[in-house]
Amino acid sequence: MTFVSCSVPERFVNPLFEVFDGGDFILSSYHDIEESTTSMRIYFEAPSQTSSAKKCLEDALRVVGVDVPVEVGDLPDEDWKLAYRRHFKTEKIGKRLVVVPEWEVKDFRRKTGDGSRQMIVLDPGMAFGTGKHETTRACLEYIDELAFVRSASNLQPSTSFLDMGCGSGILSIAAAKLGFKSVAGFDIDEEAVAASKENAAKNGVAVDYRVFALGEGAVTLDASIEAAKGVYPDLALQGKKNNSAVAPFQPADLVVANILGPLLIAFADEISGYVKKGLVISGILAELYPDVLSAFVSRGFREVSRKTLGEWSTGHLTR
Repeated sequence: MTFVSCSVPERFVNPLFEVFDGGDFILSSYHDIEESTTSMRIYFEAPSQTSSAKKCLEDALRVVGVDVPVEVGDLPDEDWKLAYRRHFKTEKIGKRLVVVPEWEVKDFRRKTGDGSRQMIVLDPGMAFGTGKHETTRACLEYIDELAFVRSASNLQPSTSFLDMGCGSGILSIAAAKLGFKSVAGFDIDEEAVAASKENAAKNGVAVDYRVFALGEGAVTLDASIEAAKGVYPDLALQGKKNNSAVAPFQPADLVVANILGPLLIAFADEISGYVKKGLVISGILAELYPDVLSAFVSRGFREVSRKTLGEWSTGHLTR
């Protein structure tokens, strides 16, 4: 097994996932709590793919403005299996959630046995949306808290939920597991939507996933980036086109938008239109959070609370 890798500051991890266009290559990340950087890697079997994989990673680094070397390495197959699993472990989040890789399900049930947490089983091959990153964790904590409040206050169980930028589907799956109804999600990436559908099936929940992009009509990621650059001209991002957008979703009681801060600002009007009651905004570097919050306050929202984990801020807003 061959890989190309680089080390980057944690704040660049989400942007790299957003702009990475590797075709059949999958970008993964691993953050060692004892280190100040995160390792970004692409694994592949054929050494002849090295140049292509290296170029894909270098292109993504250039787009987000990070100048770090990309290295090439090899792992024996048996070591690859161990390395692959070492980075994905059972993760307890909030009061009632636990994210479990498929191979740890039996062991987790044997050790706990009390069923006190809602278990989310994910394909560990999907490096994004595993609950490890601060933005995903903060969103999951809010979903847990808001579902608990909703249950405690005896609101109707038909509360709807919309996951903007569903990735692996972890947020919408958590919402469905915690009792939200009419759960839906979308992503501009067809592979992400396919992964979300597979993970929802693994967890036995019904979620309406679609390929869709914020904006009018069959919007492309290029168009989304251009809109964001209207707010932040120096934003160094680019994306591949996707003309698979479908009809918009119905407004939801709770909307979670875990996307880049500049895009939250650029599409604040449209995002606001999908919100009936509550909105969780995430994927925002802490220094940019006041600007994102201001964009939604000017549209009739107020901040209920915020969570800042590492360099990332996530906010719970309500109308």
